[in-house]
Order: sequence, then C-alpha cells, then structure tokens
Amino acid sequence: MFVNEWVKKTGVQVDTVPYKLTLETVDMVRGYDGVSISEAGKFDSSIFPQLSKYGIKHLAQRTSGFEGFDLEAAKRSGIIITNVSSYSPESIAEFTLMLALQLVRRSKDLDQRVKRFDFNWSPEVRGKVMKEQTVAIIGVGRIGYEVAKLFKAFGSTINGYATHRNKNANDLFEYKDSIEEAIHNADIITLHIPGKEKNHHLFDKKMFNKFKPGACLINTSRGSLVNTSDLIEALDSGRVSAAALDVYENEAEYIPGKHEEISDTVFKELLNHPKVTFYPHCAYYTDVSMRNMVHYALDSIIEVIETGDSFSRVN
Repeated sequence: MFVNEWVKKTGVQVDTVPYKLTLETVDMVRGYDGVSISEAGKFDSSIFPQLSKYGIKHLAQRTSGFEGFDLEAAKRSGIIITNVSSYSPESIAEFTLMLALQLVRRSKDLDQRVKRFDFNWSPEVRGKVMKEQTVAIIGVGRIGYEVAKLFKAFGSTINGYATHRNKNANDLFEYKDSIEEAIHNADIITLHIPGKEKNHHLFDKKMFNKFKPGACLINTSRGSLVNTSDLIEALDSGRVSAAALDVYENEAEYIPGKHEEISDTVFKELLNHPKVTFYPHCAYYTDVSMRNMVHYALDSIIEVIETGDSFSRVN
C-alpha cells in the first residue's frame, strides 16, 4: 500500500520481495539502481562487495537503527548506508504512555484475575494516579520530548536526562545532570536512548540498585540497553516492581516471526515472568510510521542516485 502510494507519486518502478537480503539472495539485486531493507539484527558484511559488484552504491535502511551494520566495511565497498532517523515519534510516545498506564493501573494483574473469574477488589490490584507519579525520561530527543509532553498533560513530575539539552523543553521537565540523579526518586523510568556500544547494558544490577525501591521500568528503545538477567533478579527481589518492555537484547532471532518454541532460556524466563509485560518491538508500528519509513527510505535512494550522497547517510 505505502510502496504503491510512493510509486504513484514518483513514477519510479519498485519491486518488493518477502525475504531478507543475504548472500543467498543478493543476486536478485542485479539490474536494480537501489535497494531498501529493514534489518533488525546483525547484517552480514560479506554482502557489501557483492552489492558493489552489481553496481549498488547504497543501502536504504527503513528504520532508525543501524547498529547491526559495519559502517566501515560498507564504506570500503563504496556502499552508503542511510536510515530513517525519525518516522513517527508520536507513535512510540503514545505506546510508552499506554505501557505506563498499564503499570500504574495494574492491568496485567487485573486481566489475569478476570480470566479466573476473580472479580474481587484488593490492595494487590489497586492502582495509582499518574498525576502523583515522578517519571524519569532517559533520552529526551524527538521521542523522549513527545513522551514528556504526554506525561506533562497528566500532571506528572518529570525528570529528564539527555547528553544534548533542548532549551525548548525546559517548561516540560527539569533536566538532571546524570542518569542516576534522574532516576533516584522516580516511580517510572522510561528509556529513549540509542543502542550504541557505550550504552550496552547501561541498565544493569548496579543501576537497578539505584532505583527507588518499587519503581517500574519501561523500555521501548533498544533491548541492548538492559541486562536482562539483572532485570529479572531486580524484579524477583522487588527492587523493580514491574517492567513493560517492547524490546529484548537478543530479539533478532525471534522478532518478527511466529515460533513453536523459544530456545533462549533468558527470553523464555522474561516472557513468563509475572511482573513483565512484553510486546514484540511494535511501539513504532502504526500506519503513519510505516508510510514514513517506506517513503523516506525510497526518497533517499533517489537522492543518492541523483546527487551521489544523502542527508540521511550514517557512514
């Protein structure tokens, strides 16, 4: 649908295939002027020389994440990598708010009780009011800024942390000088930072021990930010009262897809944990996001063909 919209607008031929770009499928790019992919995991760098051999000078990633690409290897083969850095911050922000509401109103526990025909009221399912919550937003870029606007509308107190500060955000929240300062009194901690190497397992046992006891964690950013085993330990101890996750650090093997069995024991423990709500990396998945991801990626292909470079280039 979204590809056809773009084709109708531009008159450019676009062919789509239902499988990933691998060494086994790379021959299919022969004769084309550009290639767009949506790579969630580690991209095989041995594909780059083959792309160059077939005259492909550009891979247009349709998502914001490009951590799976060896950018230097791509450059050595003369391959430009572009991404879609922002396709719908509102989509992810709204999903984040949905998760926060589920946590403070204990919707998972309520759903499980209803399935057992248990309609009693008790302190275990008594909710909280969002206005009385302190929220720490870690990463206040495009998405974090939209998240802050939504929590502000509820009257929450907001602590913000970002390496680069947005002066226009000062009326929404108070900037803190460190992650530790932002989270120390927060009831809800929500992550919106990239999955760069320096951020790998940034939220581990040491960081969880700095949480306010009983705080909740939301991650709609990158799974690699969280040491999953340490999170499970923090949940079991009660240091973290609940977690709502849209990502998992080793999700590429499973998401997207339908599976009869999960062999990853840590992932299985996470999915079965009573204090965890998990979704399959779908916070972004709205019609607006999909349209923008497709259109912006295809636009970048035309840009590279016509100019030899792109403003969306990441290498």
